Amino acid sequence: MDKFYSNRDYLYNLICNINNIDDIPREFEKDFLKFIDKITLSLLQNKNNFYGHFLIQMKRKIKYDMASPTSVDIDFSKYIIYFNPILFLNLTLEQMQGTIKHEIHHIIYLHLIRKKELINKYSTLALNMAMDIVVNQYIDYLPPYAITLETVNLKYNLSLEPYQSMEYYVQKIQEELNLMDVNEEAEEDDSKKNELEKEYDISKTHDIWNSNVEIDENIIKDVTRKSIEFSQKGDIPIYVENALKNLKNTKSEISWNLVLKRIMGTIQCGKNKTIMRRNRRQPDRVDLRGELSKKIAKVLVAIDISGSISDDEYNLAVKEIINIVKNYNYEIIILECDTEIRREYKISNLKDIRKRLNTRGGTKFSPIFKRANEINPNVVIYFTDGKGEETLAVKPKGYKVLWVLNEKNDVISFKEPIGIIKKLKYIEEKEEYVDILDVRSDGWSMNNQQPIYD
Repeated sequence: MDKFYSNRDYLYNLICNINNIDDIPREFEKDFLKFIDKITLSLLQNKNNFYGHFLIQMKRKIKYDMASPTSVDIDFSKYIIYFNPILFLNLTLEQMQGTIKHEIHHIIYLHLIRKKELINKYSTLALNMAMDIVVNQYIDYLPPYAITLETVNLKYNLSLEPYQSMEYYVQKIQEELNLMDVNEEAEEDDSKKNELEKEYDISKTHDIWNSNVEIDENIIKDVTRKSIEFSQKGDIPIYVENALKNLKNTKSEISWNLVLKRIMGTIQCGKNKTIMRRNRRQPDRVDLRGELSKKIAKVLVAIDISGSISDDEYNLAVKEIINIVKNYNYEIIILECDTEIRREYKISNLKDIRKRLNTRGGTKFSPIFKRANEINPNVVIYFTDGKGEETLAVKPKGYKVLWVLNEKNDVISFKEPIGIIKKLKYIEEKEEYVDILDVRSDGWSMNNQQPIYD
């Protein structure tokens, strides 16, 4: 334990007197992330090692301008946990573990979704306090500045009840803030750009969540569910177990083609007017020009030629891919692979698809990702039965990965999940919207104020 704290103090002393991010020593980030590995190991060695297994799956990044020791975000395949070293290294080991557990509780209670739904009704300050009150009731060791039920009751002269929902707390807090005419929304300070954030600020603690606004709610639930299933390898606290049961009962109907649509929607970079496409808003106006994305969407389609996906299934899937990317300047690259890449070619329409090579060998996924790292696509779509290596020899770099498994399989051979995994079936996305204000799809009702997750 003495070695742990001496390592902590060494890292803290490296940056405690630095104000500008550009002045941080190059080796600091690598050393800090190794330090986080030690905390991960300590969580894995606990009786309730759920948190350790959950943390293993998360990407870990440093964000020096963040107003809290830790925060989380999500991409299309897994969660990301961010650390502000200057705030994090001021904590004890138990408090460090507590802040990590704090972020995992935000995830399993689906706060990333629920905050987004309430952001136009309540202030950021009220929402941040409400979410932190919920999760901090279950954490034993917290930083001294942590927002708790007791501190909020004392500061705002409230009588909030314990173990209630986020929606209950935010309503009560907002009512009091309105009476006090409190305006504590975070404001951007241009003079502090590129500086280390050295103070905790509850009004800014979850600002990073704003970056995931384009990610579909079903994708967030799907990633959360898979992360939870992987993490259930030891004793789980009862209050976590109750939240997990509710989440498992929330079925996601999103299919691989809808996931691909969401991914493609995030790579647009401006549009060009074109007479070759009608205006989407007014298709009957032939005098109006349509739009075409400026950026080339590079899609790599990998097919496991040793797998059990039929030619008809594969051709239909590629047809759907072409249909999805047709509104872009696109380039589709086909790679046929078993234990190595056997053929590579480009297609622009269904006529370009060649009859697949006939092999009956084994399967290795790594050659595809070695080639993908050279091609640098926006997305890799891998059609396979899921039976390959347990660990990739080459890691994906800078692109999304979508695995499409045949109907007979829903498990991939990896020890740790990489990318989004879906079955080879698709549903059509209907252009219709239903306005549901009083009943949530996850079972929570605004009428009866009955919490599902908290």
